[in-house]
Amino acid sequence: MTVASSTVGSEKMTKEEKKVACATIIGTTVEWYDFFIYAAAAGLVFKQLFFAPAGNTAGTLLAFATVGLSFLFRPLGAFLAGHYGDKLGRRFVLVLTLVCMGLSTALIGLLPTYDSIGIFAPILLIILRIIQGLSAGGEWGGAVLMAVEHAPTHKRGRFGSFPQIGVPLGLLLASGMFALMSGVIAPGDAFLEWGWRIPFLFSIILLFLGHWIRRTVEESPVFEEIKERKSASKTPIVDLFKHHTALVLTAALVFAGNSAIGYMTTGGFIQNYTTNPDGPLALARTPILLSVTLSAVVWLIFTWISGGLSDKIGRRNTYLLGWGIQLVGVIALFPLVNMGTIFSVTMGLCLLSVGIGMTYGAQSAFYSELYPASIRFSGVSISYALGAIFGGAFSPLIASWIVSQTGGTTYVAVYLATMTLIGFFATLALRDRTGIPLGPDHEAEQLKSPLRWHKE
Repeated sequence: MTVASSTVGSEKMTKEEKKVACATIIGTTVEWYDFFIYAAAAGLVFKQLFFAPAGNTAGTLLAFATVGLSFLFRPLGAFLAGHYGDKLGRRFVLVLTLVCMGLSTALIGLLPTYDSIGIFAPILLIILRIIQGLSAGGEWGGAVLMAVEHAPTHKRGRFGSFPQIGVPLGLLLASGMFALMSGVIAPGDAFLEWGWRIPFLFSIILLFLGHWIRRTVEESPVFEEIKERKSASKTPIVDLFKHHTALVLTAALVFAGNSAIGYMTTGGFIQNYTTNPDGPLALARTPILLSVTLSAVVWLIFTWISGGLSDKIGRRNTYLLGWGIQLVGVIALFPLVNMGTIFSVTMGLCLLSVGIGMTYGAQSAFYSELYPASIRFSGVSISYALGAIFGGAFSPLIASWIVSQTGGTTYVAVYLATMTLIGFFATLALRDRTGIPLGPDHEAEQLKSPLRWHKE
């Protein structure tokens, strides 16, 4: 039986499909909540708490550098997760990455600051951030494949949007927690003294919830077929780069065009730029956090829309539409933000989030359909991790450096528009493989190159 053949005609989700949807959404939400609270804290407080001796500007750059640093370890996490995910199963890797992410996040909430232990404070912070990067590198690919490989063929885009939705949900939860602490529970100096720690410690509760849910989900049917046929690759990473290096790099550039823009908010740049007391706007922290929270809702909605749309018009066409909308959002962002009102900032972020969502919802199914079953976990994970480095890893740092050198945001917009166009042209370079069979008995078809300059 090919994957999902028994459910192709069914419109109602089965009990197991609902469980998969719940597990991928909640698990990914927990993972990315952990990731985003670090980025938010980097933009709001880490320069004072861990990098104060460097001064305001250099401290900001160092804080954002630690955001980017973790991305450099994502490929290693993706290599390890891909190897073991293709050999031992998707579920095993998902549970492991969730635990590692949750524990490292909670420990950040317990760290002494520079004033307490000096240089050891930023060193310990960096170590825990690296563990976060390793975990994130393996998380996404596993969640994506659990969702897409369980899905009926005609609903892969919709099912693939489940783990994607977890990303804006994580942002919403992270921004909401910081807004609650900053504006209600620990306003003013209390937030800097201890309030910032609570969102990190809250991760323990989410960890137990996500761990319990993920352990109840059955293994991916594709991997079960691979195991039964004993067709798992002995060296999936080697096989991937031996035959698919160009595909991996092209797929990475697709995500780079999305992640560079997404990390303007998830990486903390907008929060820092708009609230910096020495900057041009100096807006209040809590309203900006609420603006980011609202933009996360918009991101979530359009991620959901684009996932379903990709089942109707194809992954590639959905992406191309999304790139156009994202470019409009990039062009409009800073004129709106620099108007200096909470309303205009919110409008700019929400418009940007429409494009981010439209280029994000189809990604899971798009990536899953690019790679053969035996190396799919490795291909999906490594493409995503490299794309995060090419795009989002240092985009807050780059944007902050541009502002420090030019005194304005014009060239930040040029940088973001360029990244959007890179994603657009990388998408054009790939064939649409919507609906291709995903099971191991169709590897001959799956091995045909999706790159348009290669002959089919």
